[in-house]
Amino acid sequence: MSIRHPIISITGSSGAGTSTVKHTFEQIFRREGITAAYIEGDAFHRFDRVAMRAAIAEATAQGNNHLSHFGPEANLLAELQQTFESYARTGTGRTRTYVHDQSEAEKYGCPPGTFTPWTQLPSETDLLFYEGLHGAVVTDTIDIGQHADLKIGVVPVINLEWIQKIHRDRAARGYSVEAVVDTILRRMPDYLNYICPQFGLTDVNFQRVPTVDTSNPLIARWIPTPDESLVVIRFANPSGIDFSYLVSMIHDSFMSRANSIVIPGNKLDLAMQLIFTPMIMKLVERRRRAA
Repeated sequence: MSIRHPIISITGSSGAGTSTVKHTFEQIFRREGITAAYIEGDAFHRFDRVAMRAAIAEATAQGNNHLSHFGPEANLLAELQQTFESYARTGTGRTRTYVHDQSEAEKYGCPPGTFTPWTQLPSETDLLFYEGLHGAVVTDTIDIGQHADLKIGVVPVINLEWIQKIHRDRAARGYSVEAVVDTILRRMPDYLNYICPQFGLTDVNFQRVPTVDTSNPLIARWIPTPDESLVVIRFANPSGIDFSYLVSMIHDSFMSRANSIVIPGNKLDLAMQLIFTPMIMKLVERRRRAA
């Protein structure tokens, strides 16, 4: 954690919806005149797309059917922690970009499924914003979350997460349902050991709960819409959170526990604006006073 160089970390697994949360933060940054440096978790995968397929095939041949991007073996977690440490200390650090598709290939000048060269984060930024799989991960040798000033989990109920992943991977990447299911099964041990524990360390969790039947995610024809969902927002430390204000501002919301509020799914952006704008401004103001 750092007063002069704060870090915001968004953590969620593949298909959780972290990109949507990132968009809301970008809106807040733009409105409040905040300059952010950005890191995508995919940038710290150990292998490019071709090398990852080869690594999975080799691991499988050796009897390991669970090598995945969720676990430490397929990621550069020490390098990610070093970047967090560097930014907290100096306001900069090293990152790169994973090129997902042809449109990004044209933007970055690298083939899809590869990485751009390592570069330094821009200097003179107000904060660092991370979005990916491992923003609060802890292993025997790594504790990335200790460097973040605000940790946020995005955690749909598991069947909804699988539905979102199946639909995304089929539409955007041309995968079959069987291929996506194989990926889900391969990732399960790492999901339980490295992804789930992070959500017990976050400051705020957002869990979307569909109000329609998702009992068989493999045959779901559509992703449940925000209008067909509720979102449970849990605060690790509810002290200082004005729940009465949030309930009054977010129509049809209610308290479910002393540290949790439930909102309609279509009010997620509004809720995040109301919750995080003062938190972000507090981090930035604290930084400016220390400068």
